[in-house]
Amino acid sequence: VYKRQQQAQSVAATADVQNPTLTRLTGCPIAHNKNSMTAGPHGPVLLQDVDLLEKLTQFTREKIPPRNVHAVGTGAYGKLTITHDITKYSSAKLFSKVGKETPIFVRMSGTFTEQGEAETVRDIRGFAIKFYTEEGNWDLLAINLPVFGLRDAKVGPDSVHSLKRDPRTGMWNPTQTWDYIANHKEGLHFAMMMYTDRIGTPLTFRHMHGYGCNTFSFVNSEKKRFWVKFHLVSEQGAKGLTQEEAKLIVGEDPNWLTRDFHRAIENGQFPRWKFCCQVMSEEEGYTKPYAFDCTKVWEHSKYPLIDIGILEINRNPVDH
Repeated sequence: VYKRQQQAQSVAATADVQNPTLTRLTGCPIAHNKNSMTAGPHGPVLLQDVDLLEKLTQFTREKIPPRNVHAVGTGAYGKLTITHDITKYSSAKLFSKVGKETPIFVRMSGTFTEQGEAETVRDIRGFAIKFYTEEGNWDLLAINLPVFGLRDAKVGPDSVHSLKRDPRTGMWNPTQTWDYIANHKEGLHFAMMMYTDRIGTPLTFRHMHGYGCNTFSFVNSEKKRFWVKFHLVSEQGAKGLTQEEAKLIVGEDPNWLTRDFHRAIENGQFPRWKFCCQVMSEEEGYTKPYAFDCTKVWEHSKYPLIDIGILEINRNPVDH
C-alpha cells in the first residue's frame, strides 16, 4: 500500500500543469468525481467509497464562513394542525387524529447568499421545519422548488462552490456557475426554475411554496410501507419579484424578506401553508426509475396531492 501511495504521489507531482490530475489527499488519482459507489443501480451508497467520504469531510470542515450554505435567514414558531386522516398510510402519532396539534419551528433562508448580503438577490430559499412530536423531534428540510440540482452527493460540494465566489478573485463569477450547470445536466430543471421570478426572487417568505424534494417513507400500523414526497402550499399564494423590483429593494431594504416575515407575525397576519404529500406504493417505487431521484418530479395526475394539515407560523423568537 505504501509503495502504491508513493507511485500515486509521483504521478500527481509530475502531472502536466495544464492538465493536472485530480487526487485524494494521499495523492491517489480520483477516477470518478461525479458518481458515488453504490450497491446496485439504485443504492445504497457504500462506505468503501473513500473518494466520496474524503470529499464530504473536507467540505464540512471548510473554515471559510461565506461558503457555508443557508447562512442568511430567519425563523419563528408555530404549529401543525391535522385536518385529514392519513392513518392508512402512517402510524406516526403526530398524524394520529384530525385536530391534533404539534408545535414546530420553521427557518426560512437563502441558500448561497452570504451574511450581510441583501436577501432579494436571486437564490434558492430554504424551508426547514422541526416538529416537536411526542415520539421525538422530526426534521423536514424543504426548499422552494420541487427538484434539486444534483442526485449524487459526490458533486454536492462542487455545486455549492459553483454558486459561491470565485476562490481565485473573491468575486462572483457567472461563468463558473454556468460551467457547472452545463456539465451536470441532471440539474437543468433546477437551474431553469431558479431563473424564474416566483422561485428565484420570491415576493416574501410568506409567498412561496415548499417542497421536500427527497423521497421519504410512511409505515402504517400494519407495517406496510409507502413512499411519499412532501409539499407545502402557501395559502398566501406564490408570488415573485421581477428582476428590476428585486434590484430596487436591495438598495432600499436588504433585510426585506426577514422584515416582512417578522412584521406579519407581530401584526397577527400569521402565514399558513397546506401540508400535503404524494403517495406511491412500496412495490411501485422499485419499478419507477424516478421514484428516488430528487432531480425529478412525480406527476400530479398519477400521484395527486393528499391533504394532511395546516402549518401556521404564529410566534417570533425573542432571542434571534
